[in-house]
Amino acid sequence: MRLQKSENLDIMTMPTAVIPKKVTRKKAPAEKKKMIARDVSWLAFNARVLQEAGDKTVPIYERIRFLGIFSNNLDEFFRVRVATLKRMLSFGKSAVKMHLEENPGKIIDSIQTIVMEQQREFDRIWKEIAVEMEEQNIFLRTEKQLNKEQQKFVLNYFNEQVRTNIIPLMIESIQQFPILRDKSIYLAVVLARQDNSIGQKFALIEIPSVLPRFIILPAKPGEHDIILLEDVVRFCLPNIFSYFGFDKFSSHIIKVTRDAELDIDNDIADSIIHQIEKGLKDRRKGKPVRFVYDKDIDPLLLEYLIRRLGLSGKDNLIPGARIHNFKDFMDFPETIFPPHSHRKSFTHPLFLNASSVMHVVQRQDVMLHFPYHSFDIIIDLLREAAIDPNVSSIKMTAYRLARNSKIVNALINAARNGKHVTVILELRARFDEAANLDWKARLEDEGVKVLLGIPNMKIHAKLCVIKKRIGNKTIQCGFVSTGNLNERTARVYGDHCLLTANRAIMADINKIFAYLENGRHDIKLLEGCKTLPVSPLNMRNTFLRLIDREIKNARNKKKASIIIKMNSLSDAVLIAKLYDAAKAGVDIKMVIRGICCAYTENKKWKKNIHAVSIVDEYLEHARVFIFHHGGQEKVYIASCDWMIRNLDHRVEAAVPITDPAIRKELYEIMKIQLSGNVKARILDNEQKNEYYREGDKKIRSQVEILKYLQEKQYQ
Repeated sequence: MRLQKSENLDIMTMPTAVIPKKVTRKKAPAEKKKMIARDVSWLAFNARVLQEAGDKTVPIYERIRFLGIFSNNLDEFFRVRVATLKRMLSFGKSAVKMHLEENPGKIIDSIQTIVMEQQREFDRIWKEIAVEMEEQNIFLRTEKQLNKEQQKFVLNYFNEQVRTNIIPLMIESIQQFPILRDKSIYLAVVLARQDNSIGQKFALIEIPSVLPRFIILPAKPGEHDIILLEDVVRFCLPNIFSYFGFDKFSSHIIKVTRDAELDIDNDIADSIIHQIEKGLKDRRKGKPVRFVYDKDIDPLLLEYLIRRLGLSGKDNLIPGARIHNFKDFMDFPETIFPPHSHRKSFTHPLFLNASSVMHVVQRQDVMLHFPYHSFDIIIDLLREAAIDPNVSSIKMTAYRLARNSKIVNALINAARNGKHVTVILELRARFDEAANLDWKARLEDEGVKVLLGIPNMKIHAKLCVIKKRIGNKTIQCGFVSTGNLNERTARVYGDHCLLTANRAIMADINKIFAYLENGRHDIKLLEGCKTLPVSPLNMRNTFLRLIDREIKNARNKKKASIIIKMNSLSDAVLIAKLYDAAKAGVDIKMVIRGICCAYTENKKWKKNIHAVSIVDEYLEHARVFIFHHGGQEKVYIASCDWMIRNLDHRVEAAVPITDPAIRKELYEIMKIQLSGNVKARILDNEQKNEYYREGDKKIRSQVEILKYLQEKQYQ
């Protein structure tokens, strides 16, 4: 069987770092380059994650974790983006007109080629890491590498823990082929006899996700032996199938990735709960968008599986190595490695000896920088509000919450203490839909008012407002954040959160909540926002006007500069405006972690755009925008990237930073990131992911930011 390969790749938009060496590139005139294909740019980002896994200066445990992150990212990419492209193909030109992807078929071909090349690099890095693990006396054993003591241990473990959690399927005798679950791996088995007295048969075993993937084996002193759960099953295949008379087995891991998009219509009333529940069930039966298999699999078994699954050469058939679902390696046993000191969060100095978070915030604005600053201050603020007899109400948006959310506990405590608590809960946070349904039920059981959302509009803004009543006076404080209110991810996601009692900001937050709570969701309610730019009302136009001001100043020979930080840049309108600014000579510097559809070099521009991507121990998640503005700097943090979905199809909020000290602090942090020359990659027109190495001194920006903030603590 021959896998389909691309015949007509769009070479002009493929990052060099992920193009097979045999592919040659013709250089196109710069003026013909409009935008880099979004999905190709995303794959270039994932290549940067793979670079971290391959970096020998990174601790080995972290390198394994980066392989897991790469794998998890790729799974989601196929579930969502590749699935979307395939839908566009099926809908034809009418769908293409609504998206930037003008040729989804060509992009799918490009994806196939890039992913195959990245898979080869992934396998190379994993083999390299496995060798280094063995040098540290850490061994990942297969079922064929067990000593007698380990064999006995594995057999006992299988009988006690595994046997009752597996259901072997003789798939040739099943008329309706079973639906292979997304996120699961399966052991595809060929059963035979040594003497060929019985014809070979095929079987399928789902590896149970309820059990640990990694089992620590008995080992010699000073050694660590680990076996994967699927290899435990492999070792015990004779015990599973002995009564069929088979005594010869070969087995290989396979995996199906399915379309994960939920089809939800415009009715946002109570029926949305039913729709999401149905959508989650339907997701399990989504169309396959990728079939990954062990490249050494029996050819007849592979052909049989592809036929029974209804796949074809267009269904992204990806041959791989022995191990799949590498996302589980994000949880590889850490304790077996030499101690690795993680950087620890610390309390913002303004709260070190403060008896009340609210009193501090009412006196002055405070900016928390996660994960350098402790997230506990946010939890303490809500806990304090929950028991303060003068607090009358708390309103908050929620997108992704921690599994055991202390935020939710604080809100429940507030409701129990008689406060009016309102949570705007976005049920459609991708892959968190089921968890958010559970949070909805729990919050409502405790008397919290839960509102669900808006038709065709996700609520992604990170907002909170707390109201106190002291005598005849109402006092308000709250926060605007760039990241989710999730204490778990706040330990590894780089975000900013402004705690404030600024009346103009609080007034606009209240207007946003009025819009969200209004049953008709009248957009006019947002028009009253005078301080906060808001999507979908005026966010894009606000930034367009700010860029236009810089263009005007540049043309008038005045200083003009823009500093931008975000996760993704793909909005065609704003990218075109940045091109105009570069052409006019505006000094543009960008830190873009993920997708960057903008070209950064053009001979017709007065100044090229300096753009880097930082991939390091922390995930860069913040959005920051700094405009010189004729010397009167405009500085914003925001919940949104410059993407169509954020600007047109989500409720988002940006907040201006008015405190001079905080503005300076943000500027210094951005300056550190832009000067970083250890973990920063240059985002050039080809997105080759070359490291930025300017400067005599090595600057690892995340380490330097921590030092900068710690030094401020003692000033």
